[in-house]
Amino acid sequence: MALETVRTAGLSGASGTLTALVSADGSAVHPYLARLSQGVALMRDLSDFAHQICILHARHPDIFELAADHSRQPATAAWLAEAVQGFAAERAYLVRIVAAAGPLPSTPGQAASEACLTAQRHALDMLAQSDRTGCADGTAIALALDWPAIRHMLDIAAERLGIDPTPCQLPPAFETATVIDALAASLPIERAMMFGAQQMLAQHRGLFDLLDARASARENH
Repeated sequence: MALETVRTAGLSGASGTLTALVSADGSAVHPYLARLSQGVALMRDLSDFAHQICILHARHPDIFELAADHSRQPATAAWLAEAVQGFAAERAYLVRIVAAAGPLPSTPGQAASEACLTAQRHALDMLAQSDRTGCADGTAIALALDWPAIRHMLDIAAERLGIDPTPCQLPPAFETATVIDALAASLPIERAMMFGAQQMLAQHRGLFDLLDARASARENH
């Protein structure tokens, strides 16, 4: 959904705009995640989900660390420091789930999937290291706002594997909203922040399209 379309929803302020963007284009509304969260999902699909999220996000440096290194915005400095620490705990939780899930489920076209994930990782790295003021911040903020939908699926997988879910360690939404509004001090910075957020969400949509295709390939194999 275009930024201009989101603005017509009657929301005011940058935080309202970005929250609406995540609500409209984020992981929670992707058809594959909706299906995966309903009923009793196949463990191989949950395992594949955890593995691919791990490949994309459980690496070092992660998106928050890259953004913290490249952001020059005082408005986000403390928030990014908190997010870096919190996401380290999220990465550790994700690695536990993947270890308990075992090997990546056998799926036709694995080489193509790996190439797609490599391209997505590169795209996210570029966004989080952008020299365009506000872009790296927007990328990290969008990941934080979109993470609860991903975390929900990880918690489902964890419970199926006998792992007790832990509380999410990322900054709460109200803190993030305050940072968004403080960051949007000028229109160019706000535009860059929204661009980073839109591109971050697009990479997640691409990942879930890939997971959907992989699940279909396993069913038909």
